[in-house]
Amino acid sequence: MAGQRKEEKTDEDWLQTNIFHTRVEHDRRALNLIIDNGNGENMVSQEIVQKLKLPIEKHPKPYKISWVDDTSIPVKHRCLVSLRQHYKDSLWCDIIPMKACHLLLGRRLWLYDRRVQYDGYTNTYSFLFSGRKIVLQPMKLQEFEAPREENRVLTLRRFNSASYDRRVIFVLVIKAVDNAITESWPPAIQQLLQEFANLTPEELPQTLPPMRNVQHAIDLIPGASLPNLPAYQMSPEEHKELHREGQELLDKGFIWESLSPCAIPALLTPKKDSSWRMCIDSRAINKITVKYRFPIP
Repeated sequence: MAGQRKEEKTDEDWLQTNIFHTRVEHDRRALNLIIDNGNGENMVSQEIVQKLKLPIEKHPKPYKISWVDDTSIPVKHRCLVSLRQHYKDSLWCDIIPMKACHLLLGRRLWLYDRRVQYDGYTNTYSFLFSGRKIVLQPMKLQEFEAPREENRVLTLRRFNSASYDRRVIFVLVIKAVDNAITESWPPAIQQLLQEFANLTPEELPQTLPPMRNVQHAIDLIPGASLPNLPAYQMSPEEHKELHREGQELLDKGFIWESLSPCAIPALLTPKKDSSWRMCIDSRAINKITVKYRFPIP
C-alpha cells in the first residue's frame, strides 16, 4: 500500500503531555489546582487570597523565588488554605502573584508529608488519609481553562437554611423598561424626573464637585511612621496602562500630584471584558489611620 500509515490518536494521548490539573473546593468556591512534583513549596495566588479575604501572616522564613526569565519575587507572607476534593485538608501556602492557577502543591508540605504516590501512566496522585485511600484524577486542559458557568439556581435546602438564619428575605425582580413605558408615567412623575435629571447624567463632569463647608480629612496616628513602599513589578503593557489611567485622572482634575512623603503602590487587575482596573494598596496607610465611629445621619 502506497503512502505512510498515519498514527492513530487515542483518548489517552492527552495524558502524555498534560501536567496535573484539577479543581478543589474552598468554602463553596472552585479553585484551580496544579500539582508540581518539581516545586518545593505550596503556593497560592495573591489575587485569590484578596478575593476570598483569607487571613494572612508573616512568613517565618521569607525567601525569593526565581522564574525562567531570571526575575525574582520575594515571598513574605503565607496563609492557611482549606480545600476539599474527596477529602478535607488544610495546607499552609506561600502567597505569590501567579496566573497559571489558584493553588500549586509542591513536595515539602504535601507530596512528602502525605507520602503521595504518583502514577506517570495515568497521571494520578494517590495517598492514604485517615485510613482511606484517596486518588486524585487529572482534568483535561480544555476543561481546566474553560470558564465555569455560575449556578443561579438556589436549592430548597439552601433557601430554607438561609431564610432560617437571616429571618428577612428580599426579592429583586429585574424588568426591562423602554421609553414607551416611561412616557406613560403620570405627568407629576415625569416633571420630577426632569427637575432632577442632573443628578443622573450620562457622563460624569470633567471636574471635581465644588468645595463644601465641611471638608473630609484622614487623620493619622500621631508619631506613626509614614509608609514609603516601592511599586509592584509589572509588565511593560501593565505599566503603560497604569500611566494612561493616571494621566487621564490628572487631565480630568480628579487627582493631582502629591507632595506627601507617604507612598503606597498601585496595581492593575483584569476585568471580565479584558480591560484593566486600577487598584490602590492602602493597607499600610490604613494601619496608621485613626478610626472614627459615628452614626450615619
